[in-house]
Amino acid sequence: MVEIELDGQKVEVAEGCMVMHAAEKAGTYIPHFCYHKKLSIAANCRMCLVEVEKAPKPMPACATPVTQGMIVRTKSEKAIKAQQSVMEFLLINHPLDCPICDQGGECQLQDLAVGYGGSASRYAEEKRVVLNKDVGPLISMQEMSRCIHCTRCVRFGQEVAGVMELGMIHRGEHSEITTVAGDTVDSELSGNMIDICPVGALTSKPFRYSARTWELSRRRSVSPHDSTGANLIVQVKNHKVLRVLPFENEAVNECWIADRDRFSYEALSSDDRLTQPMLKQGGVWKEVDWQTALEYVANGIKNIKNDHGAQSIGALVSPHSTLEELYLAASLVRGLGSDNVDYRLRNAEFAAPEGVRWLGTSIASLSTLQRALVIGSNLRKDHPLFALRVRQAVRHGAQVTAIGAHEPEWAMPLHRSVVQPAAQWVSALGAIASAVAQEKGVTAPAGAPASDADALAIARSLLGGERKAVLLGNAAAHHAHASELLTLANWIGSHTGATVGFLTEAANTVGAQFAGAHPVNGGLNAGQMLAGGLKAALLLNTEPVADSAAGRQAVQALSGAEMVVTLSPFKCNLEFSDVLLPIAPFTETSGTFVNAEGRLQSFHAVVRPLGETRPAWKVLRVLANLLGVAGFDFETSTDVLVRATNAAAGSVTHIPAEQLSNVVSAAAPAAAGTAADPVVASIYQLDGLVRRSPSLQLTADARLAREGVAA
Repeated sequence: MVEIELDGQKVEVAEGCMVMHAAEKAGTYIPHFCYHKKLSIAANCRMCLVEVEKAPKPMPACATPVTQGMIVRTKSEKAIKAQQSVMEFLLINHPLDCPICDQGGECQLQDLAVGYGGSASRYAEEKRVVLNKDVGPLISMQEMSRCIHCTRCVRFGQEVAGVMELGMIHRGEHSEITTVAGDTVDSELSGNMIDICPVGALTSKPFRYSARTWELSRRRSVSPHDSTGANLIVQVKNHKVLRVLPFENEAVNECWIADRDRFSYEALSSDDRLTQPMLKQGGVWKEVDWQTALEYVANGIKNIKNDHGAQSIGALVSPHSTLEELYLAASLVRGLGSDNVDYRLRNAEFAAPEGVRWLGTSIASLSTLQRALVIGSNLRKDHPLFALRVRQAVRHGAQVTAIGAHEPEWAMPLHRSVVQPAAQWVSALGAIASAVAQEKGVTAPAGAPASDADALAIARSLLGGERKAVLLGNAAAHHAHASELLTLANWIGSHTGATVGFLTEAANTVGAQFAGAHPVNGGLNAGQMLAGGLKAALLLNTEPVADSAAGRQAVQALSGAEMVVTLSPFKCNLEFSDVLLPIAPFTETSGTFVNAEGRLQSFHAVVRPLGETRPAWKVLRVLANLLGVAGFDFETSTDVLVRATNAAAGSVTHIPAEQLSNVVSAAAPAAAGTAADPVVASIYQLDGLVRRSPSLQLTADARLAREGVAA
């Protein structure tokens, strides 16, 4: 440790730290633009100049290493004068458009100009003009004349997103940030460039000129998309969501969010929103009141139960639903005497659960891995924030290997990758197990094929290092031989010291298991229900054609049911539904999501429900009461959470360790007629919200998905 004196205060920091780090530890603010705690040091704005004793001139705090006994003054006359001079230079060419700037009120340059800028400029020459650029549907670069060349956006792309899509060309006053070749910015994390831009050069194209920052209410929430459980700040005006930003949580999403977390809010105001219960009568959809709709559903289910038995009733539930909704849906079906409930809509194999399958380690630990083997995942697109952390590990020397159907394009160098059709993944993983056995002198798993050069390289990589993980992706979880893959992964993990886990597909894949939203007593699984095994089907927040392995075959299967009830925020499933019940999306209800590491994160509604929309947990509670199912006397979603977790509200922050398990004893048969290739949703087709976000559907990833190209 090194001790320095900062503004008369003794501060101890690690050797190699900069003065800026010492100031952060001491709670002293030093003005800056180019410095960002998650990016490399560029030292090109010079706003952080401070006085260092015995130094002939002011030094940049972000790029000056601490030395034992160093004396630093951040508020001396010399330091302040230097900072004021830098501000004067920055404002020479900056346009005087604060009144109409979309960044007004949250602009670092604007804030610091108040403290360090002059009341008048000594420069009367014409200001430079930088031509605007069109870089896609998400980021606006219409006012690049505002850019102060801090290069945060450039460094973010290169270091965090892994794709250097922006760069600086020319020199001096002709310098400008651009895509160079006139390309679009297509990173799945690109929206973070908007957040880190300290001026109004990069702004949100969908939000642009919608509201001023001081008009917006800020409310916390949790992302309903992938299994990261990214923490959000949802900004609201007049009971309408206008913007979504990251809420910093180092253990989960750091200070970043994926573009689908940021821009999917557009779907909340789409024309597809369902705002009134609807019944299909004579092939025509009619709006009705809630009482009529719920009584119709209750009477229909009662009649079907009497005519065909409870086993003819089932529920297909989305893993993007809240823990409370999943628990009540499962409880309702079981209260009727059926065990037909499942969240595994895209799975081809349905092994009997032996515990809650999860990541096998903490999300934060992905940043410090030294070795990793990823099986069946397009990591960068399936889990952008997990890929970000693995990319951090690679930058520090980690070796990452992969097995998949396509050459991985994860924006990071891979130690070795095996590209084979999904049908051969079991064989490829078995070869790696054989290579591990060969290297360690132990017996390989029964039936494992002989190792080859790729398998041997991957095995040797996994046997090195200390912190390592074997991670099964969405395609591995949905694979027709998922249990065999997991069995081999567990064998490899036990002999290499690696943790074994699932990246898990959706916001509540882990929560759905915890809530019991799958058959436990011989009920029909999702594959069997989607093959036509039901007379009455409840579809909770799901569109089987887009969300299941059955695809268009689901239409025929569900059309054969006597009653199909869709609970959704959107008008969907019109081909085969008999009733549409409008339920609240995550912004209009309270609930809990459980992320891949088993962390429970509860949230509240940020706006009131649109029209006659109601929270799904309330709809399920009333429906259960009408059906005479006992135990549905809940007053709040917190009451449901207490019942679901068997613990006092707020006392459970993680799923108990004894319930988390990736062990599997025996493989289950694949669903009849399952295709060899696993069904995996592309990045902007994952759920109903992203599918209905106009801006996300204009991106390159969405276009490639529509064209059938693997993104």
